[in-house]
This record gives sequence, structure tokens and C-alpha cells, in this order.
Amino acid sequence: MWETKITTMLGITFPIIQGGLAYLAYADLAAAVSNAGGLGQITAMSLQTPGELKREIKSVREKTKKPFGVNFAIGQHGRPYEEMLDVAIEEKVPVVSVTGGNPESFFQRLQGTEIKKLVLVSSSRQALKAEELGADAVMVVGYEGGGHLGRTDTSTMVLVPQVVDAVTIPVLASGGITDGRSMMAALALGAEGIEMGTRFIATKECIHAHSRYKQMIIDASEEDTVVIKKSIGAPARALKMHLTNKILALEAESPTYNILKQYISAEANKAFIYDGNEEDGFGWAGQAIGRINDIPSVQELFERIMDESDLIRERLVNFT
Repeated sequence: MWETKITTMLGITFPIIQGGLAYLAYADLAAAVSNAGGLGQITAMSLQTPGELKREIKSVREKTKKPFGVNFAIGQHGRPYEEMLDVAIEEKVPVVSVTGGNPESFFQRLQGTEIKKLVLVSSSRQALKAEELGADAVMVVGYEGGGHLGRTDTSTMVLVPQVVDAVTIPVLASGGITDGRSMMAALALGAEGIEMGTRFIATKECIHAHSRYKQMIIDASEEDTVVIKKSIGAPARALKMHLTNKILALEAESPTYNILKQYISAEANKAFIYDGNEEDGFGWAGQAIGRINDIPSVQELFERIMDESDLIRERLVNFT
């Protein structure tokens, strides 16, 4: 009933992909998403060694027999990814996704494998380049999304149909998506599925996220996020809190990476998302927090999304 080009390509039941979620997307969450019928992902570059990635892949395979993916954030200030990618190739993972950088050399390393390649993009130009380089599908993130975004303020509602019209490969919509209504809107815009990040943080199986992080997502409105790092060309949406307000103030005064790096570091991110330290840390989140009000299991979340989607399909069929 929910067959799309993405479900067929990836061998999943529902067209729902879990985002990379730095420092949070590990075996428990990835397996839960895959078992529920979507595509769960491990975040490779949040791990310290290739051996750790191999153990996470083994753990996912112990928890699910269904397809899963490994996400690689290959951004501007990231460390080399080649050894980690070699592990994914050796382990014959079904899917990899790339965020935050040019995937050309990444794809070259994957030549001769059967691994499906997804790329996160924020413009038609990036989508066309990803297709040219050999991406099997693109994930299009609008400005309302959490974490790293494009450099323009284009929303998901506008960006998705633009990219759908520009490329021939399947498109996944990302940014502002939390439920059946937003999934059906994405499909109506021409997407073949959705990617969700923030919504999966507020689930029972996202065991690495501190309870304070989850509670802030539940309590916040859509107005309780800010975009930091825009001054250094790497805009990213996070919860509005003490440290992100400080970051914005520093950007207004002295917008350089060297000034900001200690405040936007992985350590600052982990201080909040792992330890709940609201003074010295911060957490990524999209504007979709205004639509998140509880912490269900992943299975409950999927059932809710699909039930709501079914009702919408019936409603649309009955329009006269």
C-alpha cells in the first residue's frame, strides 16, 4: 500500500528514513526504525574508530534482519572518513548517506559495490550535482530543518518540488516533517519519501539523548530554535538556549571560526545532549519541535504516522 520508488530501491515497507543524528544514531535507534518498516541509520563519524563502527553494524544486524544505513557527515571541519567507509564496504551495508560535503571522492571509493547512495542537499544545483556523480537518491532539507542546513532560507514546501522537477532520481523530503500530515504533504509535492531527524530524538529508543533534551523538544514551540554558524557559512538550526544565544552574540561581534569553535564543538553539543548541561552545551532541533508533544516508541510513532496518512488518503479520495 505504501510502495514508492524509495521503498522499492531500499527494500523497506514505509518511505521513512531516519536522519544521521550526530552522537545519537546508534544501533538501538537504527534497528528500531528498520524493524518498524523504515530505514534506520548509524552515524559513522560520531564514532572514534573503524572498530567501533564495525561493532555498531554487528549490533544492528543482531537486532534486525531488515535493511539499514550508515550516515557519513563529511563536513568542512570533519576528520578523514576513508577508513570508516572501508568498514561499511567490507560489511556490505545496504545503504550509505552523505551529509555536509562534496560526495565525489566518497562515491569513487564505492565504485563496484551494490551499496545504495543517498545525499543530503539543500538546492536544485546540489541535487543535480549529486545525480551527476551517481547518487541513487537525494534528501532535500528545507530551512526549517534541524542541524545543518543550506545557505538560503528556502523552505521544504518550496524546495522539494523544485528539486523533483530538476532531477530524475528519487527525492526524499526533509525539514519540518513529524507526522502523517507532513509526510502526505511531501508525497503530494512529488517526493518519494521522507527523512526525519528531530522527531526520532524524542522516542524511547533514542537512548543516548538526555531526558532534558527530549523534554525541551516536547516543551518548546516552533519559535524556540535559532540558526547558528550562519556567519561562517555553515548555518545550522538548534534549540534556543543559553549557549546558542551566546554563539549568536559572538557571531554579531567577531564572526570567525576560531572565535566560535569551542562553543560549536562536538564537546559542547555532547555536554547538553548526553549530560543535560544547559549552560555549556546545546542541542540541534528543527522547527518541527512545535509539533512534537510526547516520547513514543518508534513502533508507536510509525503506527501513528501511517494511520494518519491512511485517513488523509481516504479524505482526498472522497473530495468532490
